[in-house]
Amino acid sequence: MLKYIGKQLLILILFSAAAISIAFMVLYLLGNPTRHIDRSMRYIPRADAIAFREMHGLNDPVLIQYTRYMAGIFRGDLGNSFRTGVPVAQEVMQRFPHTLRLSFVTLLFSLLLAVPVGIIAAVKRNTWIDSMSMLIALIGISIPIMWLGIMLIYIKHVRIGWPITIPGNQWNAIILPGIILGTGMMAAMIRSTRASVLEAMEQNYIRTARAKGLPDNKIIRKHILPNIIIPMLASFKANLGVLFTGILIVETTFAWPGIGRLMIQAISANDFPVVLGSLLMFILFFAFINFIVDIAKAFADPVMRRGRLC
Repeated sequence: MLKYIGKQLLILILFSAAAISIAFMVLYLLGNPTRHIDRSMRYIPRADAIAFREMHGLNDPVLIQYTRYMAGIFRGDLGNSFRTGVPVAQEVMQRFPHTLRLSFVTLLFSLLLAVPVGIIAAVKRNTWIDSMSMLIALIGISIPIMWLGIMLIYIKHVRIGWPITIPGNQWNAIILPGIILGTGMMAAMIRSTRASVLEAMEQNYIRTARAKGLPDNKIIRKHILPNIIIPMLASFKANLGVLFTGILIVETTFAWPGIGRLMIQAISANDFPVVLGSLLMFILFFAFINFIVDIAKAFADPVMRRGRLC
């Protein structure tokens, strides 16, 4: 098992390095990190603009800039913001706890609803409960996150008249963004959980358990749930992309002070160091969750667990 964990850690490091390298090259080869300076040249002396480029090393070849940036990552130095001059690492770490809280609420909402609803839909197959569950899942997958967020904000604050809460300062302000962000993942996991349970129910050991007269709740608890853990973890991992793309939309819609909103603001201002710093944190967060899911799958698989431990 230790060998497997070490292998997954190596994959995490290589994936993170490759992802941030691609992001760096795309930004600096296809973009123009000094566009905001060029637009304001008529307001500042040209010598100051040249000094700014020299101070940030923007006149160096892109490979030298890349090497310097990658070396800075290992020192915890992500450079300074073009807009504010504040260290990017400081800005990112101030925003990351807010994104972490939003992600936690989203995942909690998704899992607590998707798993029981998917199991009930499978057990009540071809009934109105199953049809309603699949309709909810279809709507959840199809509905645009931004439209859903705007509509719920309108209903909550305009039609109902609930007071507006300050984003990031109160826990009740996170519930609505968490529900909206978790809707797509919840819908996808309802479908995958239902499919996994239906597949497990067709196995011979389930037929044997029913022939012995075991009640359905005991069959689900003792025989079905342990055997759908791995497919559920695989589905969870496959739908992580929905979470990370939705964070950008939800944080912007609700003015949530997280990394997603910081990155959108940096993109609009052409602040490349902050864009890269935000991307790096997203990449590390995504890779870490994938790492945890892979380890959980290894522990849940008896064959893999015995093979790795031997």
